[in-house]
Amino acid sequence: MKIDLSDKTILVTGANSGIGNAIAHELLDAGAQVALHFNSNSDGASKLKEQFSDQCELFQADFNNVDETIKLFEDVLSWRNTLDILINNAGTAVMNSVNLDDETWIKNWNTIMNINLLAAGVLSKKALQHFKTKNSGRIINIASRAAFRGDTPDYLAYAASKAGMVALVRSIARGFGKDGITAFSIAPGFTRTAMAQKSIDKYGEDFVIKDIALNELTEPKDIAPIVTLICSGKFDHGTGSNIDINAGSYVR
Repeated sequence: MKIDLSDKTILVTGANSGIGNAIAHELLDAGAQVALHFNSNSDGASKLKEQFSDQCELFQADFNNVDETIKLFEDVLSWRNTLDILINNAGTAVMNSVNLDDETWIKNWNTIMNINLLAAGVLSKKALQHFKTKNSGRIINIASRAAFRGDTPDYLAYAASKAGMVALVRSIARGFGKDGITAFSIAPGFTRTAMAQKSIDKYGEDFVIKDIALNELTEPKDIAPIVTLICSGKFDHGTGSNIDINAGSYVR
């Protein structure tokens, strides 16, 4: 059954590549109006704009700068005068060994938290204010398997930031359901993206494959359909829940 999202305006952060780009493409294909956020490189987002010119617009913001995060939301709201769904997907995974000097380690930690968690929190706060005026809205956070099982020592901050995204969703779901607002998190496992390539280069693809139950790595297109389903409203009674998409590498 094809899902029709032609009545929805959706903000997808980190829509230039990887999971965010695949999500945005599927939402556009379902008819949604999509605000495509990118940081510095807009090549992937621009291709979507070329293909779906009447349904989307590009918005730049560096999530390591909270003022730009706030401005992004205001710019998106000005574009369509409304927002129905916020998808917090943008993220970074900086290798941050405990053997680094304190100053560098703390700088890396703060960068990861700003991009992965603070931006999601700020955008959620702005979205909640807007959604309450309409008595409706959905927030979807793209978290990670790492939020539940942890990650390697180089990615302590990454795992902590993703756990924060899950807790954020649960609190929103419990606190704003009566306002017509639902919230969900999705926890991918290792997914073939440009960001994940750093780990593939370090540990090797065979190492990654051995960690999953299937024979192939998860692709961004494997995650997009569940996001589209949630956006349709057909999963609203799952508010507060997390959906694992990790190729059986972490079964809870």
